[in-house]
Amino acid sequence: MSLFAAIWHLWLRHARQTWRNPVWVIFGLFQPLCYLLLFAPLLQGLSRVPAFPPGGAMTVYTPGLLVMMAIFGAGYVGFGLVVELQRGFVERLLVAPIPRAAFPLSRILLDIVTLLMQALLICLIALPLGLRPSLVGLLLTLLLLVLVGAGLAACSYALAYLLRNAETLSSLLNMVSVPLILLSGITLPLTLAPPLLRDVAACNPLAYVVEGARALFLGRLEAVAVWQGFLCASLLALLALVWCLRSFKRAVV
Repeated sequence: MSLFAAIWHLWLRHARQTWRNPVWVIFGLFQPLCYLLLFAPLLQGLSRVPAFPPGGAMTVYTPGLLVMMAIFGAGYVGFGLVVELQRGFVERLLVAPIPRAAFPLSRILLDIVTLLMQALLICLIALPLGLRPSLVGLLLTLLLLVLVGAGLAACSYALAYLLRNAETLSSLLNMVSVPLILLSGITLPLTLAPPLLRDVAACNPLAYVVEGARALFLGRLEAVAVWQGFLCASLLALLALVWCLRSFKRAVV
């Protein structure tokens, strides 16, 4: 079986399992909705501060919220793989005449589709709340989100292959995700942060992704932040996919 055919068949299997019991997909929207409905309105007063980015509270906050969804959604998908590793499904899959790379790639593809559906729903809900994004910018932001989601999902699966323990994986992901969120300007723009914190955040690739998404929502397609965001997201996706495939190969040998 070719790689693309194997990815397609495995993707269908994962999709059927997910949509037969979509409770986790629905739960994945609960936290972003809480942030959108309960936290974003608190930024209305801050939007009049000179250091606050232009565009209004919703247009500034929603792109960051989409990146947060990628962190908590695609970044935590490794738990499902841990269960399948412990049940022996992956080992049984190895006897099938399919390329080994098809297994992680099919899962990552489903994670991207799920993330895009959730992101579109959040944007639709944010429209009556004041979100006014550029249409072209929104489409490019979704492409940016695909790269980020693929990179984070690949990292999560690579860690699951290596650790094979849900408790250890949970502790590690929580330890990494909190600084990533706080140093990416998701909850509050980094323009409001002191210089030292901005210097530290410059080492966080997701900070560039968030700034690029905000520029795209404003229709500033030529902004430096846009190509910086795409560059960081592309490098993250490429390196993470290579790591994931290599980790899977070592884990099952």
